[in-house]
Amino acid sequence: MNTMQVVLATLTGFTVGALFKFVEIPIPAPPNLAGIMGIVGIFLGFQVMSELGVTIDDLVTALGL
Repeated sequence: MNTMQVVLATLTGFTVGALFKFVEIPIPAPPNLAGIMGIVGIFLGFQVMSELGVTIDDLVTALGL
């Protein structure tokens, strides 16, 4: 992971969030921590399944379909 890329993305997000507040329009993101953590969970689930090499075929087999 490139640290500078993460820092720049965070600063960009902060700036855009401040701009949205300044012009009084709603942000295109969940307005609370629970919503943000849901997005983080989706990302982490995707990453873990990618690392484990789990495919849709594995899921279908596990479900007995």
